[in-house]
Amino acid sequence: MTPRKTIVALGEILWDVFPDGAHFGGAPANFACSAAELGGAATEVFIVGSVGRDDLGARAIELLSGHGVNTNFIAETEQPTGQVLVTLDAGGSPSFEIATNTAWDNTAWTNDVGSLASRADAVCFGTLGQRSAVSRQTIQKFVQSTRPDCLRILDINLRPPFWNEEIIRQSLTLANILKLNDAELKTLSEVLGWCGSEADVLRRTIDTYSLSFVALTRGAEGATLIAANGERSDLPAPRVAVADTVGAGDAYTAALCVGLLQRFPLETINRWATQVAAYVCSQPGAAPHLPDNLRTPS
Repeated sequence: MTPRKTIVALGEILWDVFPDGAHFGGAPANFACSAAELGGAATEVFIVGSVGRDDLGARAIELLSGHGVNTNFIAETEQPTGQVLVTLDAGGSPSFEIATNTAWDNTAWTNDVGSLASRADAVCFGTLGQRSAVSRQTIQKFVQSTRPDCLRILDINLRPPFWNEEIIRQSLTLANILKLNDAELKTLSEVLGWCGSEADVLRRTIDTYSLSFVALTRGAEGATLIAANGERSDLPAPRVAVADTVGAGDAYTAALCVGLLQRFPLETINRWATQVAAYVCSQPGAAPHLPDNLRTPS
């Protein structure tokens, strides 16, 4: 019997407050929810983070558990559970106002967290979760403590003003897989001082940081997935009626992670990931339950 793969999300657990009310969110939490549903019985998905001793914290743990995520590594802190004020433009694209000094900024390292790191088959982390010194130290130490064969996925998730050049470079050095969107690619090019075409910048990023894969999402324009050996998949996004785009990139990353762990072909992974992301765009909130027909590649 094949052992279950251990997938770990690191970072922010929070609530996105939309005009119509609060929806559960946070990129690592969204990723964990989708990964647990897509991986099914073949995976066990954990999240390492923190919530407050409040109603939103209790609801967050309940929702994560409802998606099949193991919540044993979520700590409770004196700080409140994180919140983000989300506003949407006419096309459903979000802008964010993120509360500071919340629970997820205070995720401390423990020996149990270190034991989880040593058995992780894949870990997903970003830059936003590293905005505080406490959580940044925990996230970076976790990734450093994984086995050499672990998938270390940087979903870069740039949220001004909560990133800087040092965190970006440190995170790229820790990662072996990078996921970013077209706006983040432009920012990354500026931070690293790299010119040239999109293809040139992606290739240079792979070579400079010894990455195995880079995934570039472009919203309605689809996604590109590139392997270090030069294999490439470019696919358009399925057309859907967009409710909002929050969480779509996190769902893409989840399918990418599960697909790589299951050694699916590159084109299959990219197609599956774009289909899952499109479905999330068609639903309100960042972490909807996924239909059965999307839980395996078509």
